[in-house]
Amino acid sequence: MTATTAVPETRTRDLRDHYGFSDLTRMEWIKLRTLRSTAWGFGILAVSTIGFAVLVNSLLSAHWGHMSAADRASFDPTNQGFTGLIIGQLVMAVLGVLTVTSEFSSGLVRATFAAAPRRPLVLAAKVAVFGGAALLAGEVLAFISFFAGELVLGHGVPHVTLATPGVARAVLMAGGYVALTGLFGLGLGAIIRRTAGGIAVAAGLIFVIPFLTLPLPDSVRNDVAKFLPEQIAASSITAVTPEPHSLSPGLGFAMLCLYAVVLLGAGAYTLAKRDV
Repeated sequence: MTATTAVPETRTRDLRDHYGFSDLTRMEWIKLRTLRSTAWGFGILAVSTIGFAVLVNSLLSAHWGHMSAADRASFDPTNQGFTGLIIGQLVMAVLGVLTVTSEFSSGLVRATFAAAPRRPLVLAAKVAVFGGAALLAGEVLAFISFFAGELVLGHGVPHVTLATPGVARAVLMAGGYVALTGLFGLGLGAIIRRTAGGIAVAAGLIFVIPFLTLPLPDSVRNDVAKFLPEQIAASSITAVTPEPHSLSPGLGFAMLCLYAVVLLGAGAYTLAKRDV
């Protein structure tokens, strides 16, 4: 009896050890495209980014004749066209959280870890699949938003093209920012494992912390705010001419990448150390 039961256990162990990264990415792709939140999240992202690009640039174009000389001089149609990222960044962070926490809430994570005991590798597969989908969607929508925003600018309002210095970089980084905020959420989901908690922390990092800096003296607030994700996106990476008291576009984007690496690293550590 002992000999006959040991064989299937050994075979099961061997099968589990043979789940490689490519197998896990295929599994994660199936999970991602079957989640209802995926379609809703990317749909809201598309509506917010493109819709706000059209709306904001249309309003600015309509009021161009009444704008002051200073406002006209500082007008950045590329940056204004990415106003929809205010909503889009939260949408992607929430979607990243749900990509992990939905598996914990449904109990499916037990089957996943039983089939693939190397938990950091499972998270790496999630990062590859979700991050790749978010980057593709972010870049496509960034370019569509840019062209849509330029299309609605009226006669006499400054227009730019991708050949204008700084514009192509801003558009590319806007799409990358979409993917990075999704990875922020993915890391938080792996750390917290609860949907409500993950979303609350994501919203706090993006929206609440910047408001907490408002009572601070200007010098202190400027020094702190320039390292916050939303501020980096608004004043640096999506701006053709970075605003005062902000990081350079390259340094700002590198800082966002570092945030994602830290959160994902912490998520991989907690997955490996804590029970399901």
